[in-house]
Amino acid sequence: MATTSPFPLPLDVDDSSFELDGGATVRRTVLPNGVRVLTENMPGAHSVTLGIWVPVGSRDEHEGQFGSTHFLEHLLFKGTPTRTAMDIAVAFDEIGGESNALTGKEHTCYYAKVRDADLGVAVDVLTDMVISSVIDPDEFERERKVILEELAMSEDDPTDVAHELFSSLVYRGESLGRPIGGTPESINAVGRDAVWAHYRANYRPEDIVVTAAGAIDHGDLLARLGEALAAGGMGASTHGALHPRRTRGALPALVGPSFEVRQRDAEQVNLIMGTRGIPGWDERRFTLSVLNGVLGGGMSSRLFQEVREQRGLAYSVYSFSGTYADAGSFGVYAGTRPDSAPEVAHLMQDVVARFAEEGPTATELARVKGQLSGGITLGFEDSSHHMTRLGKSEIGLGELWDLPATIARIRDVTAEQVRDLTAELVAGPLQIAAVGPIDADRLRVSELQSTVSAAQAH
Repeated sequence: MATTSPFPLPLDVDDSSFELDGGATVRRTVLPNGVRVLTENMPGAHSVTLGIWVPVGSRDEHEGQFGSTHFLEHLLFKGTPTRTAMDIAVAFDEIGGESNALTGKEHTCYYAKVRDADLGVAVDVLTDMVISSVIDPDEFERERKVILEELAMSEDDPTDVAHELFSSLVYRGESLGRPIGGTPESINAVGRDAVWAHYRANYRPEDIVVTAAGAIDHGDLLARLGEALAAGGMGASTHGALHPRRTRGALPALVGPSFEVRQRDAEQVNLIMGTRGIPGWDERRFTLSVLNGVLGGGMSSRLFQEVREQRGLAYSVYSFSGTYADAGSFGVYAGTRPDSAPEVAHLMQDVVARFAEEGPTATELARVKGQLSGGITLGFEDSSHHMTRLGKSEIGLGELWDLPATIARIRDVTAEQVRDLTAELVAGPLQIAAVGPIDADRLRVSELQSTVSAAQAH
């Protein structure tokens, strides 16, 4: 029978398993040293995606470490006592595998996708990388240059700059507002000792989560992983009670509107308007997905139709949301010519305000529920999606949502819930970020902000 609620992942249970819709089985084991291992076998798969997670991201960095989490992600590919950087690259290239890593604001993941017959390679190499890096001083300095080039590339993308600027306003004064990769100043200032200290403090057995999905046998992975961990000195010591999943409380309230522009000699203004959203644990996150879909989630969305199709004022226009353990954000984006920017800004605000009053129509609601359900279902065909879902579930809320339960929650969202959440978001202090040849007077920022103030008073 299909479930309509998540499966719990309690920290005080060392072994558990449950059957998912479609015949897949999820198994979870806590190794004697505290490493947590979750697998999901996917019937008919011939490949496996393996990930090694740590629940630390850019928001967890201290003064003098800004950018260290992302810097470290690069460095772990640069060698161990038994493998050079070239050895690591060749190990995956010669089997046709893929390897990469991602750094977020609250987690880091190192992952590989290989044929099922090559699982041993993925386990050995990824484990060696993650627990036995040497962070060679020469490699450190070379990689510093690479990261500075990466930051320069991002700085050349005005859309990236606008989103970073918006994040700094929505989370101003908080670590969530800092860029994941750091800044040129912080990367030039950080030393190897600071990155090494960050590594040793956050990559302990009790912090590590290993997830795998696809053609995977849980017992086989446990055996291979146990050998690889022991070879790296992270063997069978007995763990005590695992640390509680990281809770972060609540951020201070966002006080007052703000506007910031990054002047650029460009053909377009990249404009973002928005405010704080809801945290990742909020049950209304399913409502937020529907809200986002109707308002700005595709070519049939209200923003796309009003701004692009009916008026031709922008090529790219959409809404977006982000959720973290204790906070979230919601915003609307458009890229438009400078002389159209004021009209676009006020039009987007009007579209959102009307949506907060009216809510979605029955047709819009049905269409977006179908859109979301279809997209989620397609995502569930991919082992990388399952690996990621397992990791985020384990280090996040401690619960795992399967496909039927997720779709059921989407299906149950009502028009009233969407309208009410939109109204709550619209009432938040308006944050405006712009990149391009524009200023506050030309954009009529005071009018935009006074409209929100009037709505709040009402």
